[in-house]
Amino acid sequence: MTTLRIDFHLLDRQVVDLAGRKVGKVDDVELAAGEDGRLRVVALLVGQVALGLRIGGRFGRWLAAVATRLRAEETPVPLRIPFEHVADVGSHLTLSLRAEVLTEPPLEKWLREHVIGRIPGARDARK
Repeated sequence: MTTLRIDFHLLDRQVVDLAGRKVGKVDDVELAAGEDGRLRVVALLVGQVALGLRIGGRFGRWLAAVATRLRAEETPVPLRIPFEHVADVGSHLTLSLRAEVLTEPPLEKWLREHVIGRIPGARDARK
């Protein structure tokens, strides 16, 4: 088992699917204690709510509030990627699956539809 430093190897790293498509950046991680009492990474959390909670303070609350206002669901939750789907940890994190099987964070979807999608030619660009 490889030892990872959360602050160095995981947080704020770009996550890409097995086809190289960007999924987002790691905004927080979910930890669990193993039978031996050691902490292990269970999931990567992606999205503004997770980032806001990680940052904390006034700015973190503001960031989470913006994500909450632009939500598609009643209670916004970050995109949760089980760590077992991480195939490689390097300058970015590569998943062992395609992005299509993951749920898209609501703020990302809202920005794509209401901001990015309104830029001339943006809908014609390849993904």
